Amino acid sequence: MKPATITLFTLALSLSGCFAAREARIESDYSYSGNFRRYRTYDFVTGNELATDSSALGEVLRDAIRARLRSQGYKPAKNRPDLLVSFRLYEGDMRFRGFAQEELTAWLASGKEETDETPKDARKGYQPLRLLLREGTLLVTLIDYRTNRAVWNGYASGVTVPKGAQGEAVVRRSVRSIFDQYRVFTEGYLESNR
Repeated sequence: MKPATITLFTLALSLSGCFAAREARIESDYSYSGNFRRYRTYDFVTGNELATDSSALGEVLRDAIRARLRSQGYKPAKNRPDLLVSFRLYEGDMRFRGFAQEELTAWLASGKEETDETPKDARKGYQPLRLLLREGTLLVTLIDYRTNRAVWNGYASGVTVPKGAQGEAVVRRSVRSIFDQYRVFTEGYLESNR
């Protein structure tokens, strides 16, 4: 192929990837009681009874999540991690209950924090939303290990994962898009990497 043909072919592939990514609906919601400033370590949910994915696609998902968390300063920990990470790829349409909230970074920047001691009248209320997520939803949940409560959900719906290398690229791009909704770096990480 001529260099100009290769360039046009590469551009066409790049644009088709962008258009495919735009079709997916990316959303997230979080718990007002999540202590996001103290989280530094993570591990994946494991166990026989849980929906653990040991397939090749599951490994690609784990690798993509590990890479993203590492880039935000989180470290893996087998003993008493701050966060447990759960993920699942759902086939078909599904109804999902989410919440109408300001972006997580805006909530954190406001300095507001809720604990079990926060009076009920001072708590921020959750505004539930009923969502219909299209065929193929990737859901990532972060669970506070200490309280055993989900503190953040990120999801991409309308994700079609073809077989092979192209499917791996779709999964990695979906994880990246989901974690763009979770722009929380560990304390001091940005300062130490300047």
